[in-house]
Amino acid sequence: MFSHGADSAHDAGGVGVSSAGATVPARFVWPYGGKRVFVSGSFTRWSEHLQMSPVEGCPTVFQAICSLSPGMHQYKFFVDGEWRHDERQPTISGEYGIVNTVYLTREINSVLSPSTPGTRMDVDNENFQRTVTLSDGNIQDGTPRVSEAAIQISRCRVSEYLSLHTGYDLLPDSGKVIALDINLPVKQSFHILHEQGIPVAPLWDSFRGQFVGLLSPLDFILILKELETHGSNLTEEQLETHTISAWKEAKRQTYGRHDGQWRPHQPLVHATPYESLRDIALKILQNGISTVPVIYSSSSDGSFPQLLHLASLSGILKCICRYFKNSTGNLPILNQPVCTIPLGSWVPKIGDPNSRPLAMLRPHASLSSALNMLVQAGVSSIPIVDENDSLLDTYSRSDITALAKDKVYTHVRLEEMTIHQALQLGQDANTPFGFFNGQRCQMCLRSDPLLKVMERLSNPGVRRVFIVEAGSKRVEGIISLSDIFKFLLSL
Repeated sequence: MFSHGADSAHDAGGVGVSSAGATVPARFVWPYGGKRVFVSGSFTRWSEHLQMSPVEGCPTVFQAICSLSPGMHQYKFFVDGEWRHDERQPTISGEYGIVNTVYLTREINSVLSPSTPGTRMDVDNENFQRTVTLSDGNIQDGTPRVSEAAIQISRCRVSEYLSLHTGYDLLPDSGKVIALDINLPVKQSFHILHEQGIPVAPLWDSFRGQFVGLLSPLDFILILKELETHGSNLTEEQLETHTISAWKEAKRQTYGRHDGQWRPHQPLVHATPYESLRDIALKILQNGISTVPVIYSSSSDGSFPQLLHLASLSGILKCICRYFKNSTGNLPILNQPVCTIPLGSWVPKIGDPNSRPLAMLRPHASLSSALNMLVQAGVSSIPIVDENDSLLDTYSRSDITALAKDKVYTHVRLEEMTIHQALQLGQDANTPFGFFNGQRCQMCLRSDPLLKVMERLSNPGVRRVFIVEAGSKRVEGIISLSDIFKFLLSL
């Protein structure tokens, strides 16, 4: 059918096969493995095979970079002596059977500098990475989508990085970690969380000499809901003396569900400083928790375990951003607009029966409705929007600790307090509503690169980034920390 002699193979680092005139860089990718892989097509008159090279760190992904003339091209892969096409890329039936197609336009040339050589170019060049996604095809709704090959390459390199680095990389140069004794009163515990400005604290059982759980904002939310429930066994007076351990046990019995952050009779889900960042991230995701204590324990000397750090997905993401930021070419997807990547939750399209509306609330909705939504939807924060769904602020689980200030929880009713009023408790009295204070409300545009979203999510305390429309700030989508890691780790 075609000539496939090895003598016709070209160097995959950069191949000039087009006729004289303006050329467009095109990157051909075969992500399905093999020993010897070639690409051939209309641009070689089907008479030559261009040898493809394995991508560094991803031995099952092969690539070849060519400079082609603008227009429509057909191509096919020759894998270990067999002609193949990529079923995930655009195809047509032609003279040579089913072949892949790619359409290159002259406009793509503007992405590259005029001095860029047509016969060879750096794969790690940021502008080039922006170009190759277009040449990989897969255009939907008028928007070029990132290719499956680019996703696989990025996942492979992120997984490799996370597997080679350990919990020690998360430890700050200096800082403090606060732990609470399980015999402390619940009320006092939440005062401590509020005063220290921390959402979560590990729980220490001095009798057993072990860390046995975590106290989180969800505990305070459920306690407040118990206080408002008619016939609740927990009164305001009892809250003054009710211990953390008593509450945790009552929670387990009342809600009849396993509390992944309270394990009085079995080891707490934790990490050691020797574990890989990948294993730590998987522990957080698989157990549905936001934080994992990093604990060092030496069985040889019989000493108490040492609490070193509270590992979170945001801390791990910060390591990823720091490592790849100055070499974004190693992760082809970092410079891609987030709207081109299968990631996060988006406002449903009209007529799509499989999509669900995003959970959002108005500022004058009751605090009770916000807490119910946080618990039932299992999310960390809710966008607060106006009548046009334009973003005003966000209400997070950790905001609940503001009710501990001046014992506000003792003289308010959750059904009567609005979200607006609840947010004001945690802000300065002169702060106007809707002012994006500090790190509270993180926004991005659908056209922003993935790296920007990841950097926003790597800030402490940020669990979700809201994708908004430019100008109106109308919420178009939400991307969470867990979305990022499930995507990168292919979960």
